[in-house]
Amino acid sequence: MAALLSLTVPESASAADEDREPPVLAYAARIAGDRARTRIVVDLDRKPVFEVRYLEKPDRIVVDLPAMAFAFPVEDLKARGLFKDVRYGAIGAQSARIVLTTERPAQLALAEVQADEAGKGFRLVLDAEMVKREVFDDLVKRQAWSGGKTAVGTPAAEAAARGDRLGTSSPVPGGTFVIAIDAGHGGIDNGAIAAETKTPEKDITLAFAKALQRRLAREPGIFAFLTRDGDEFLSLSERVTIARQHHANLFVSLHADKLRQDNIRGATVYTISDKASDKMAAELAERENLADVIGGADLATEPAEVTDILLDFTRRETQAFSVAMAEQVVSSFEGQVALINNPHRFAGFRVLQAHDVPSILLELGFLSNKEDEKVLLDESWREKIAELLTAAITRYREPALANGG
Repeated sequence: MAALLSLTVPESASAADEDREPPVLAYAARIAGDRARTRIVVDLDRKPVFEVRYLEKPDRIVVDLPAMAFAFPVEDLKARGLFKDVRYGAIGAQSARIVLTTERPAQLALAEVQADEAGKGFRLVLDAEMVKREVFDDLVKRQAWSGGKTAVGTPAAEAAARGDRLGTSSPVPGGTFVIAIDAGHGGIDNGAIAAETKTPEKDITLAFAKALQRRLAREPGIFAFLTRDGDEFLSLSERVTIARQHHANLFVSLHADKLRQDNIRGATVYTISDKASDKMAAELAERENLADVIGGADLATEPAEVTDILLDFTRRETQAFSVAMAEQVVSSFEGQVALINNPHRFAGFRVLQAHDVPSILLELGFLSNKEDEKVLLDESWREKIAELLTAAITRYREPALANGG
């Protein structure tokens, strides 16, 4: 829960104190997010200069500010998401501080003061995102300390340029087309269960993801990575965050769901939309979006404006790239593997909501259908799908890179 830091006030004011500007007024605040990404916004009457640093034992993100009057209710910055404790207050007559104690290693991917839309004030925006332990430790070690003063911690952009935002040993060469392969479900979330063999969907998607990664590794100029390479639970937001931290040019989420109608079979490609293409797409998106509930992820309802900030609907340009990729997959599969009617559909899948990463969700088939179950468990069919997907990706890649996708 948010708590005020100790406040130090001199007993008498000097002439210099009288000439000093009044504290910046922080008149409103809000916090939203989950264990992958959390945003804090503080509304201010003036633009302050601030510094950020990182501390360990416990892990903390510290924001040092000029004198500030915090006039919003304590409940407005109640700790949640990445933060287990949020404290703020004055630390003297001329300075204030916000201290964010984290649940897991995290860094500020964005820390800036923005003018509000009405032009009447400003807002401090702090976007935190999960990082590997070694990345956070490096942020702490690389800070400059001199005479008791602190310097701003390593910016997210600098870490990204080094290629270590997720602990990778070296940056991906420039011009490389980066693909995030997302094996649906995992850990406590089994996904659908095959009707005949009782094989869980999470095992099938991981096997396909690894096969696709192996095939793509043979393509020059392409780097493919897995959002998970073992039986672990990842929230939908974590999957999206991992893709963005790797600066993915494309996100492919693999699934093999189950339907009430066991006569429906074939692959389907989905893209994001706030309105579903049909009832089946809507029901499927609703089931897939419940993955976080199974894993115990935080799904508290957010105010509309904060939800828009955190879960930006895909920009029109990004959505166009997603549709282009979906069309390439359908074209590659036609005549080669079974497709359902209208194989490109759309719905509000949360795992596709990266606003700057073209994304598709591929239903490889349905475990409710006996024929689909057979091929989904067949290694040679798996390799065939990997080959067809690689062909689709390579056709999509050139125009996408040429147009900035």
